[in-house]
Amino acid sequence: MPRFLFTSLFSNDLGLVTRTVPIASELASLGHEIAFCSPAQTPARLIEEAGFHNLQPNLRFIPTIWPPNTTEVWNVDHFSALTGNLDENWVRGNCEAFMELAAGFGADVIVDSWNLSACIAARVLGRPLVSVIQADMHPQSRGLIWWKEPPPDVPTPVPVINKVLAEYGLAPIGSTGELHVGDLTLVVGTPETDPLPETADVTYIGPILWQTPQAELPDWANALSRRKPVVWVYTGNPSYGAHISWADSILVLHACIEALADQKVQVVLTTGHHALPENVTPLPANFHYEAYVPGLAMAERADLLVHHGGQGACLIGPYTGTAAVIIPTYSERESNARRMAALGVAELVLPAEDASGERRVPVEELRVKVKKVLSDPSFALNARQLGEKMRAYGGAAGAARRIDEFLRRV
Repeated sequence: MPRFLFTSLFSNDLGLVTRTVPIASELASLGHEIAFCSPAQTPARLIEEAGFHNLQPNLRFIPTIWPPNTTEVWNVDHFSALTGNLDENWVRGNCEAFMELAAGFGADVIVDSWNLSACIAARVLGRPLVSVIQADMHPQSRGLIWWKEPPPDVPTPVPVINKVLAEYGLAPIGSTGELHVGDLTLVVGTPETDPLPETADVTYIGPILWQTPQAELPDWANALSRRKPVVWVYTGNPSYGAHISWADSILVLHACIEALADQKVQVVLTTGHHALPENVTPLPANFHYEAYVPGLAMAERADLLVHHGGQGACLIGPYTGTAAVIIPTYSERESNARRMAALGVAELVLPAEDASGERRVPVEELRVKVKKVLSDPSFALNARQLGEKMRAYGGAAGAARRIDEFLRRV
């Protein structure tokens, strides 16, 4: 049976592994051997809980070349620049590390989500590459900010990447998105949530959402009153660190505390296995904090989701028929949020810069939109209808089946 190596962008959050772990679990049930490479602490914990080996890459370098920090991330090239790929040594070293890792594990197939160097390594080694992406990462997409025209000077790592590709005898690219197109490309979501031109050679697989089979809500969650609405606030990682501060969710955390304190709602606050920053405690009396809860179970129990706009968070609402208010922290999340709002399953609250240049969430707007979505049943109805459409795409089981069928043809 083929051995699968699952790789993803090095990011200390749950977004990417919650859509690859379910696929890996389905493939494992078919008898395939699985390993992951996702070394950051939070995804590593989830991978371990799912029962998979998580291999550690031998990284040679730390990126030292960074573009200006910004929350306006225009396209996949700009995103790649902001995640270290302007540094030639970083790109080359990562490619070498992934080739060593894949060879050492004896990987027959690489299944990747957003890791540029792993995609290059697969091509150099001649291994089949299965990409699990969202539409905005595809080269035929309209980019991450599709509602505005980009400026002429968007940072791009393409010249750096092409230099490394040439060293391996690979053809140059015009966009890093080309590397995220695999021999089989699976798009998480649906044509409504993640539109692409009909010419794009992709397969939609619907939402991929992770929860262990034995997962249950804690007793305190089951004991929440049925007389007051339950609002689940999910922030993800409050702070990614100095070089990726453009994605931080700390502003979501502060805004929700200010907007929902003492309101007639029960707030469940979670951060996805991340510690709660000390400067937000003590929490208001109507808040209950837990680092992690089973996502599907919590979404089903909640009357409203408030979150940062990550794709997984955006899809879990319709999947469980739960409406949302979304506070996107940067452009990829704003892209998701705008599409959810257009589909009538969510309201959108955009952070804005104040007079001092600091980004803040308009608290009164957030409070008003939370009340609006809770009182208007059309949002939940639209979410349930979209969820019914989503389920037809097969999810993780369908993705595993398509991968298995693909391997029989190669």
